[in-house]
Amino acid sequence: MNTDMTVDKALVILKEAGYKLTDKRESILAFFEKEDRYRTAKHLLDYMETHYEGISFDTIYRNLNLFSELGILESTELDGENHYQISCADHHHHHFICRECGVTEEVETCPMDEIATQLKNFIIEDHKFEIYGLCPVCH
Repeated sequence: MNTDMTVDKALVILKEAGYKLTDKRESILAFFEKEDRYRTAKHLLDYMETHYEGISFDTIYRNLNLFSELGILESTELDGENHYQISCADHHHHHFICRECGVTEEVETCPMDEIATQLKNFIIEDHKFEIYGLCPVCH
C-alpha cells in the first residue's frame, strides 16, 4: 500500500497542533511508517523497549490516542484489541485486513453506494467497512 502520511508530515501536524516533537514520538511514527500494516500497542511496545528502556504502556497508549485524534494513525478493532496503522490515502476507500499479519489492501469499491439507495429516508453521517481474512502469504 502506498501511504500518503509520512513521518515528516506527521511531525508537522504535531507541531501545528502545539505538541512537542520528541525522539519517542518520532520513533513511534517511524515504526508505523516502516511497518505499513496494522499493529497493536504490544507490537509497538516491543519495538520501543529496544530503544527506550523502561518505556511504559501508558506512554504508548497516550501517543497512540493522540496520533489517532490528529488523523496521523488509523485504528480498527480486531478480536477485541485496537490495531493501528499510519493513515493512508486521503481519498475514500476501505480495507482488507489480514487477521494473521495485519497487512492491509485498499478496496476502492464502496458498498454505501448501494446501501444509500436503500436508506432513502435516513441521513447517513458516516460509515466504516472492513474485510477480514488471510492474505496470500498467511493463507
